Amino acid sequence: MLLNCYQTDFIEAGCDEAGRGCLAGPVFAAAVILPPDFIPGELTDSKKLNHKQRAALRIIIEQEALAWAVASVDHEEIDKINILNASFLAMHRAIEQLSLKPEYLSIDGNRFKAYTGIPHSCIVKGDGKYLNIAAASILAKTHRDEHMEQLALEYPVYQWAQNKGYPTIVHRKAALAHGLSPYHRKTFSITDPQLVMFSEING
Repeated sequence: MLLNCYQTDFIEAGCDEAGRGCLAGPVFAAAVILPPDFIPGELTDSKKLNHKQRAALRIIIEQEALAWAVASVDHEEIDKINILNASFLAMHRAIEQLSLKPEYLSIDGNRFKAYTGIPHSCIVKGDGKYLNIAAASILAKTHRDEHMEQLALEYPVYQWAQNKGYPTIVHRKAALAHGLSPYHRKTFSITDPQLVMFSEING
């Protein structure tokens, strides 16, 4: 069972990102402060949940959290500062938008650029250990998915409504066949040895 938060002495925000490994679109991040008596229900790491479960949990989290915020860093910024720094920046932007100022931050992963004046801990696989990080993973994932579904209406050929910009075979083949969209991250590699082999075999 997941714990509510990493520590209980200070008001804590859990933080997580979504879209770091994508070829297109922004990276999103969320920061969430949960009440101490939050009832988790099915809440866990967003990657372990299906679309319907994540959508239902998003409503609960946004209604019951003491504070929550979602922010993003677009593809152009990602190309300028790299995806790692963009992930940190997205988290900083989410933290800045919280209506309740946190006194401590729990960060999913093993690296983070300190946010001025607020101590933090990095927790590997934290979205599977603490509810506030799991909640942040849900919000980051669902808000980003929604954004990519809107972009898919402009560029249906890449099938972003299904792959959300991740480097699936379908996405890679479309990018090679039709070129990059204005939303692709230009510093990310589209080609892949397995894709080349797949293309040769299947014509």
